[in-house]
Amino acid sequence: MLTLSFIKQIHIACALISLAGFVVRGVWMIRASELLQRRWVIISPHVVDTVLLLSGIVMVVQLRIYSTHPGWLSAKIIALLVYIILGSIALKRGKTRVQRTIAWVASLSVFAYILWIAVYRETWSF
Repeated sequence: MLTLSFIKQIHIACALISLAGFVVRGVWMIRASELLQRRWVIISPHVVDTVLLLSGIVMVVQLRIYSTHPGWLSAKIIALLVYIILGSIALKRGKTRVQRTIAWVASLSVFAYILWIAVYRETWSF
């Protein structure tokens, strides 16, 4: 069986790979690069993000935090959904490059918030 520490390292590594890939794809989107159409660029984020999500679920189950720490965990899940929606607008659904760029920057801000929650186990109050 995989240790919790190993699962956490996988989760952190996938988060960093996911972020790096999203930043690169965002830059390519701004530059209107044809690299965005490469097969590996389209497929690899799904693979990385699936491993990221699965490792997160395994940690939640192993730590049994789904019922004992609902505040920060719920905030992280909601922020993840916002990040996904903004990322989709940034890389696919935005009608103009300006809209996509704004959504990309906003999604990076949400990613920073998710990292804040992950590190400090607390939410920012607005």
